[in-house]
Amino acid sequence: MELLTIKELANQLKENVQKVIVGKDETIELLLVALISSGHVLLEDVPGTGKTLMAKTLAKSLSCSFKRIQFTPDLLPSDVTGIHFYNQKLGEFEFRPGPIFTNIVLADEINRATPRTQSSLLECMEERQTTIDGETHLLDRPFMVIATQNPLESQGTFPLPEAQLDRFLLKIHLGYPTKEEGLAILKRFKERNPVEEIEAVADRNMILEAQRRYHQVHVSEDLYHYIVDIIEKTRSHEHIALGVSPRGSQALLKAVQAYAAIKGREYVIPDDVKSVVKPVLGHRLILTQMKRVGENQAYQILDDILREIAVPTEENLGKGLVSK
Repeated sequence: MELLTIKELANQLKENVQKVIVGKDETIELLLVALISSGHVLLEDVPGTGKTLMAKTLAKSLSCSFKRIQFTPDLLPSDVTGIHFYNQKLGEFEFRPGPIFTNIVLADEINRATPRTQSSLLECMEERQTTIDGETHLLDRPFMVIATQNPLESQGTFPLPEAQLDRFLLKIHLGYPTKEEGLAILKRFKERNPVEEIEAVADRNMILEAQRRYHQVHVSEDLYHYIVDIIEKTRSHEHIALGVSPRGSQALLKAVQAYAAIKGREYVIPDDVKSVVKPVLGHRLILTQMKRVGENQAYQILDDILREIAVPTEENLGKGLVSK
């Protein structure tokens, strides 16, 4: 698969999802960035904004296995990962895999489950495996968790700890539709649910090949410095108590390469970094007490950081590029 083919694949998936989802073009692109870079996505917004619908539509666009887990306060870790049970007919213990053993997992309302159950996803998301009763089980590839959560102000929610948030490549806020989009939604869903008519446009092998190839997107030395300068600034900013970890910097690099690939380019440009920096880094920042007011404070700080850091000149971005 050539890098240009990744763009064609992304366009097919985007057009398919747009048959159901009205607007939200940038959100769809970010979902594809996570898919191609083997990342996980956390969708956060108030109930009814289409978080679950968007996740299901993307899953149906892929010829991959898909399972949904409805997270509730009484959900147990074994309900997610699986359990060994005694088979009386065979006279021995048998493993019954949980819904985590699939390609695309929809963790619906993840912050309604207790921290104990939330933590059952940590090993799965980071290492693509799960350990049950001392036995390690590998998960199939591709493996992607699309989690939805309601705002923390909602009743009956348990905030995800920093270690859990750090496992998500992207955190995306959908937001309310515009008036025009609201009208289009009413008309599109007036007589039928279009998600029921969605057919797969990409199979498992196509996704795996894209995940192997996107690393070929060239990153110039100037872009490496640009990314590291952003990360370093989050660690010294006066309003940030805890900056971005090395895992976060690697996540940013993966995201910008995947973003460039779905745009059909063989090298990264600064605009790629600016396009993904907020959803990649926003949820990884822990702000000081005086700045923990309002949902967009982290985004505003990242905007300030981007304005302070010198942007690489485009003349050197493709230097050293070898066509794949």
